[in-house]
Amino acid sequence: MHEVADAVAAARDGLATPRGRLRIAAPLLFSQLALGRIAARFLASYPEVQIEAVAEDRLVNLVDEHFDVAIRINPSKDSALVGRCFAKDRLVLAAAPSIQMPKGDRDKPFPVPAVVTPSYRDGDIWSVRNGQFTIEPRPVLRLSSLLMVRDAIVDGAGAAMLPQSIIGSLLEKGELVSWGIAGDEVELWVLHTSRRLQSPKVRAFVDFMCKQYPNGSFTIPIR
Repeated sequence: MHEVADAVAAARDGLATPRGRLRIAAPLLFSQLALGRIAARFLASYPEVQIEAVAEDRLVNLVDEHFDVAIRINPSKDSALVGRCFAKDRLVLAAAPSIQMPKGDRDKPFPVPAVVTPSYRDGDIWSVRNGQFTIEPRPVLRLSSLLMVRDAIVDGAGAAMLPQSIIGSLLEKGELVSWGIAGDEVELWVLHTSRRLQSPKVRAFVDFMCKQYPNGSFTIPIR
């Protein structure tokens, strides 16, 4: 019914101007790193839209909870939602230069001190370089925030698997060293509930998100 009301309002206004409240659900890390600036830029282009963004990692129900769009990482392919991939990221195994890079292999993982998140399970093995290089994490810290993990390994606590987007500048400055890329690229999508009744504000936001990352890589906006 919200989509029908938006469609009727858009038809009445000539389909020209995005307006009204736009509710956005986004993962916590993406929200902390990028969504504030993106929302401000969008508002500058579309001043008649009022943005309400909710940052949390659970999968919200767009219809039941009255969200217009959601930012999701590697969304399920059987999802009823539609949308576009606007950027990609990748996981990097990294550590401070003071941590010696091991010389393990796939058959004999090398134990190293590690900073992990709650998703880590005892016995997990980290593999990089297409499986040719493996390590056995020995957790020394368990932290719930990837930004905390980043700060901990910069200070030499151990190695960690982190998105390239949040450590790229530290790798360039030599404060962290990459031990290799892990797995496939991570896709970031902007999703909505219906292509047929897509309102001007939703259509404008989807297009705007894709223009923020013209090279397809997720990078943190420069201050």
